[in-house]
Amino acid sequence: MRQRQSAAVLPAAESVKTENPVPTKLGPQQKESPPGDFLGSSRKVFALCLAFRMVNALLIQTYFNPDEHWQALEVAHRITFGYGHLTWEWKKGIRSYLHPFLFAFLYKALAVLGLDTPWLMVKAPRLFQSFLAAFGDLYLYKLSVILFGDCVAKWALFSQLTNWFMFYCITRTLSNSLETVLTLVSLYYWPCMRASSSKLPLESRKWGLIIAALACAIRPTSAIIWLYVGLLELFLTCDKLRFIFLEVAPMGVLVLGITFLLDRLMYGSWVFVPLNFIRFNFLSAGGDYYGTHKWHWYFTQGFTVMIFTFLPFSVAGIIQSKNWKLSGLIAWVLGLYSVLGHKEFRFVLPVLPIALIFSGHSLAALRPSVSAYGKGKESLKIHSKFPAKMHLAIFFLLATNIPVALYMSLVHQRGTEDVTYYLSKEVLHGKVRNILFLMPCHATPYYSTVHRDLPMRFLDCSPSEEKGIPDESDQFMMDPVSFTSELAKNWSLPSHIVVFDSEEKQLRDFLISHSFRKIKRFFHAHFKVDRDLQASVVVYGLTGD
Repeated sequence: MRQRQSAAVLPAAESVKTENPVPTKLGPQQKESPPGDFLGSSRKVFALCLAFRMVNALLIQTYFNPDEHWQALEVAHRITFGYGHLTWEWKKGIRSYLHPFLFAFLYKALAVLGLDTPWLMVKAPRLFQSFLAAFGDLYLYKLSVILFGDCVAKWALFSQLTNWFMFYCITRTLSNSLETVLTLVSLYYWPCMRASSSKLPLESRKWGLIIAALACAIRPTSAIIWLYVGLLELFLTCDKLRFIFLEVAPMGVLVLGITFLLDRLMYGSWVFVPLNFIRFNFLSAGGDYYGTHKWHWYFTQGFTVMIFTFLPFSVAGIIQSKNWKLSGLIAWVLGLYSVLGHKEFRFVLPVLPIALIFSGHSLAALRPSVSAYGKGKESLKIHSKFPAKMHLAIFFLLATNIPVALYMSLVHQRGTEDVTYYLSKEVLHGKVRNILFLMPCHATPYYSTVHRDLPMRFLDCSPSEEKGIPDESDQFMMDPVSFTSELAKNWSLPSHIVVFDSEEKQLRDFLISHSFRKIKRFFHAHFKVDRDLQASVVVYGLTGD
């Protein structure tokens, strides 16, 4: 992706002044980085972020949201290898193939090189996402530089890399993760986001439009963000007709047209995904089938949990900077998403980095008033007088975010990932012929991890045309024994059955009576999330296999 040099590299005499500069105690902006500054260039920042995100990706070993597997990797696996499950969303045409295609190329490369091993099939997609996430981190840094200067940019990057939810989510293969990256990159190129756009070339806004259109093609709800930015740009620009008819319209038609053709190729018929998506999620409130929250959930729980202990610093940064355009975007997104009944943490992920930029602003304001770029004894004196409140703030943020990030990434809800990885290795040794997942729908990865075209069955939870009729998943959870007994009358006898321990206790006698024995147990969670505690995942195997 094309990159522009930030305003920080302009000659000092022509440097762009920010509308809302950081308080003077932060020291002047410098054209050159001070001695020993390891973040002196975009390349160094990207290298640091890439190394960090690759480690981040390798540490993600837990299950967060089904879409990470079922709406991205499972579809990509089907495109590349010819088998993989398509959920009901793909039958209704409310998903675009653009996002899964990225991982289909990755899978194809692994297959050609003979590297489609169980470990790489699990890790490679997240490592690829870590590369994209590093670009998001880089552009957060670059955006912070042009808005508030180098010092704030460094602390904004610190906030981005240490926030627990960014660590937990950004390297996952969710479309929301890519949407977040594209949002940060695009915002950097929009003139209306800057204090002064007089020095920006005409192509800058075009790049912003193209990337924004890509974000909308991948997730149509991203239009909520770009409606705000577009209206702001329309209000501030001098040539409004040019902006609408020679930039917005052509760029939007180009990107959405290419996506339209790709979906025509993959669906086999003309499907306009954004329209179907809006019709299902907004006009018919189809998303409410998967649960609803009260209107204030994002403000009182959702976004508050995501930003966590960075919240007071972000609020302070908004007040100090007085950058109402950027902070207004956060309020706009949280406000509009609050209108929808179905709410999830990941829906508002794109504005979390923006809030963390403001956290960086308030952290930078804790620096001493004398420039720390001095040399010799003066610099040592400044270092010795580094304010205790900054040390306290850093310790507080690290002490609260790192343990949560590691626990959520390494421990909480890891059993469903572990069991599928285990089965993928057993498949290589010919020990698995047929798998039945007796658990809530989409609770585990599927063919994208098992990576073998063998019969598998999970409990369906597609929305019913008739309200009030429980799906298979609900029927099983209401009465596991009766449901399984009925299922066994017509099943193709599986060689392995996977079940949560909460239902295994009820099914144990039934499974033993049908010649199954317990062969493996995997830890899953210490506390319940949506249902009763699912402490472990149990694998039963057919006796004699």
